[in-house]
Amino acid sequence: MTDTALVLILGSFAVFVGAIVQGGVGFGLGLVAAPVLTMLGPDLMPGAIQVVNMTLPLFTLAAEWRKVDWPGLGFALLGRIPGSVLGAVIVVYVSVYARGIFVAVMVLIAAGLTAKALSVPRNGVTVTSAGFVSGVTGTATGIGGPPIALVYQNAKGPQIRATLAMFFFLSAAQSLAVLAIVDELPAQALTTGAVLIVPMVLGFLVSGPVRRYLDGGKVRVAVLVVAAASALALIAQNVLTWFLAG
Repeated sequence: MTDTALVLILGSFAVFVGAIVQGGVGFGLGLVAAPVLTMLGPDLMPGAIQVVNMTLPLFTLAAEWRKVDWPGLGFALLGRIPGSVLGAVIVVYVSVYARGIFVAVMVLIAAGLTAKALSVPRNGVTVTSAGFVSGVTGTATGIGGPPIALVYQNAKGPQIRATLAMFFFLSAAQSLAVLAIVDELPAQALTTGAVLIVPMVLGFLVSGPVRRYLDGGKVRVAVLVVAAASALALIAQNVLTWFLAG
């Protein structure tokens, strides 16, 4: 089996599972799929996952766009712009292993602090800060969901999903543009991302029952569990890859 076939088969499964998670929780596609794709085809990342990240939100918005928190979205995008610039610098100058571990540690810290506290204040400062961090991590690794999701964890399920969907759509488009500007968006990444849209659609269709289950007051727990578990997987993946490469 060729490396390309392996990337498409295992990557498709990871995207399928990630789409189920994101369809139910509001984020999670990048968390689930990015570690797998980075291990299998580091040269394809983060461009390939950003193509999928830009497409999936459209399905959520088609059903729940009226629930978008527009003021909060504005603050998030305000922070996201400079964050994406810093993320592009990281892509150019920092190794894949180092930035993967860095992002994972940040996600674990955020999840731990949020789990310990009753709530995270949601205001202009916190949402803008979350947008900035999301811009850094999203552009550098394709994982930009946790900072925004943690701020919105106590909102109702439909508002979380709709606001995150609009943010992810605009953010992924911005990241792809920035990656293209710094010449870190190869054609193969775009092609692979386009192919992965198929399992993404299938995963979203399966997410309906999951979405109804999580709307019963379980969104916050699901957000924290997905973020922490995926961060641990990302650390393990980068440490293993670094060890094998060494």
